[in-house]
Amino acid sequence: MGDALREVLDWFAGRGLEVVLIILGSVLLARLVGWAGGRITSRIDDQYTGGDALVRSEAAKHRHSLTQVITWTAVVLIYAVAVFFVLDRLGVPVTGLVAPATVLGVGLGFGAQRIVGDVLAGFFIITERQYGFGDVVSIQVVGGGDPATGTVEDVTLRVTRVRSANGEVVTVPNGQIVKVVNLSRDWARAVIDVPVPSDADVNRVNEILREVGRDAFRDPAMRPLLLDPPTVMGVESLGLDEVNVRVVARTLPGKQFEVGRDLRVRIVLAFRQQGMQVVPPPAAGDAPTAHLVREGEDA
Repeated sequence: MGDALREVLDWFAGRGLEVVLIILGSVLLARLVGWAGGRITSRIDDQYTGGDALVRSEAAKHRHSLTQVITWTAVVLIYAVAVFFVLDRLGVPVTGLVAPATVLGVGLGFGAQRIVGDVLAGFFIITERQYGFGDVVSIQVVGGGDPATGTVEDVTLRVTRVRSANGEVVTVPNGQIVKVVNLSRDWARAVIDVPVPSDADVNRVNEILREVGRDAFRDPAMRPLLLDPPTVMGVESLGLDEVNVRVVARTLPGKQFEVGRDLRVRIVLAFRQQGMQVVPPPAAGDAPTAHLVREGEDA
């Protein structure tokens, strides 16, 4: 009994201590890598939030995503190397595990094809800069259904996390993505369809909308968000009781929603100043839509 206890104590004082040091070292090193990656991404974010830029540059988005992936990969490699060193200190012949590892790898290759597909898809998403941290995207996955729309919060080799406008976090495996619409790449466009009565003077309506666009472009609060003055495209569609006049505005990436909301308010106010008001249609059973009619007329 004494000899056995002495052997155990000798093992703990020798190889056992080495195993403990390897585990502690790998954990500390992994945490150091994670801390360094977090510091780098924080500095990238601080350069955006602390500067005068209204939108995050494409280079900053790519650096943020690339830093996250490199950090994740480095942590995985650290733990993988630590496992091999621990097995070696425990006396397990690592070279003898080559054949079983090969068989296991083949089995995992067949059983984990989806994971491999996710990692490969994530690699191409990041290297091709399809989207990055902070982008507003709409992601369509295999099988159809409603796309995941929102702001990208995290991109790894395996998954993409998107926060929707309702605050929900949607996690999408990269290998299941079949289509991505990037709503904040380089520039964006706000599209506003204005319904007016079919008997309205379309030329007058176009002039009112052009003046709204010029006023918005001159506004110091809106000017930084607009790349050029909003353009009136003209009549977009015809109906029995109304026509839709389209206005488009080219904006900074991701700012199309803010610009669109502001332009809609300006259009409503401008039409009211010109003797028009916005009311819902009287048709029963139909979903309410906004109509513009002259004041004094029946809705």
